[in-house]
Amino acid sequence: MSVSRLSIVAAVLLAMAGGTGPASSQDAASLKKEMIGQWELATTDRSKTCVVTLKGDATAQGLKLELEPSCPAALPFAKDIAAWNVRGLDIVRLQNAAGEPVIDFTEVESGIFEGLRTGEGVYILQNLAAARSLAKSMDQMIGDWSMVRANGQAICGLTLTNTEAGQDNFQVFLKPKCDPAVTAFAPTLWRLDHGQMLLMSQKGDTWQFEADDNAQWRKVPDSADPLIMLRDQ
Repeated sequence: MSVSRLSIVAAVLLAMAGGTGPASSQDAASLKKEMIGQWELATTDRSKTCVVTLKGDATAQGLKLELEPSCPAALPFAKDIAAWNVRGLDIVRLQNAAGEPVIDFTEVESGIFEGLRTGEGVYILQNLAAARSLAKSMDQMIGDWSMVRANGQAICGLTLTNTEAGQDNFQVFLKPKCDPAVTAFAPTLWRLDHGQMLLMSQKGDTWQFEADDNAQWRKVPDSADPLIMLRDQ
């Protein structure tokens, strides 16, 4: 799942410029209501996750929350999180008992928030149901695939793995005797991104595939002789 780092800067600057007028107060109140529920706090590759339940009950420094007992082991900074709040126009803050920020998040996609901890990296706060749905989708993609032409002729076999390769990417391996066009492309990485399956080469080239009505993945943009990815039975 890849999101623009610039969106964080833009959102922070917007919040700083927004002031404390009625409009921003109304937006903050709406965001507070939308945030109540269960969320997954995770590294960008989801190798370390923590379930956070945000509540609407007030505390001395903010609003109540609950962390899964395993959170501090997965994400050590989670031990400092004692409450949450909305700051400025649209910043979701997880804070300590003194009301100081542990990590600030801004929304970069619908239901997906991104935050940066200096010296550690970027973390994602995502609706729990959506996060688990994505994880299930990823699990279903792992395994052996065939790349075929529209007439059903197989031109290459591939294995999609769950071996992490950074930047939300995972390793993919070609099987022997692939078509020269696929061999020349030489994909080494794959990921799911906005409903598409992406195959990427070390040269930076990307092939995009979209699921069609037949539960196949068709290369886009479409062509007269399209390539289709089929899961091996």
